[in-house]
Amino acid sequence: MASRAGHRKYTIAEYLRLEEYSNVRHEYLDGQIYAMAGGTPEHGTYAANVIAILVATLRDRPCRVQTSDVRIRVHARGLATYPDVSVVCGRAEPDREDPDAIVNPTLLVEVTSPSTDEYDRGEKLDHYKQIPALTEVVFVAHEERRVDVFRRDADGSWSSQTARAGGTLRLESVGCALAVDEVYRDPLGTR
Repeated sequence: MASRAGHRKYTIAEYLRLEEYSNVRHEYLDGQIYAMAGGTPEHGTYAANVIAILVATLRDRPCRVQTSDVRIRVHARGLATYPDVSVVCGRAEPDREDPDAIVNPTLLVEVTSPSTDEYDRGEKLDHYKQIPALTEVVFVAHEERRVDVFRRDADGSWSSQTARAGGTLRLESVGCALAVDEVYRDPLGTR
C-alpha cells in the first residue's frame, strides 16, 4: 500500500467520487484512501500470464476472469481494492454501495512487489479471508520463481502450499493447474 491521500476519514461515497475522476487507482480501507503504486513490466507480464492460464482453463465454465480494473469490496474490513486478477464463478454480486465493485470472488491473485509483499501476504490476506465466497488467494513472488496459494479448507481454516521453478500448484477453487514456469514465462527472455 502506498501513501495516504490525507488523515481525515472519508466515506465510501467520497472515495468512489475520487476513483471516478482520478487517473490513479486508490485503495480504501476503513475511511482512509491510499494511492496504489504502479507496476513494473514484469509485474504486468506475470499477471497477464496468470490470466491467460485461467482464461484457457475456464473457457467453458461459468466463471469470469477479471483484470486489476475490477474493484473488490471486503465489507467486514471496510476495504475496497484492486487485486491483479480475480475470478468469480457463478453470478457476480455487486456491492450495495458501489455497483462497480464485486463482493463474491472465488479466487484472487496478487503479484507482489518489494514495496507490497509484506502487506499483501499479511494484512491484505487477513482482509481477503473475510470474504465469505473466497476459497483461494494466490501470491506470485517478485524476487524468485515462487507461487503460494492460500486455501480455505472445509472446516473454515486456511492452509497454504508453495511451488517453485519447475513445480505446479492445483487451484482447487477453479480446477486449474498453475505451472510456476508458465506464470514466469517471458518470451522476450528479460528475466
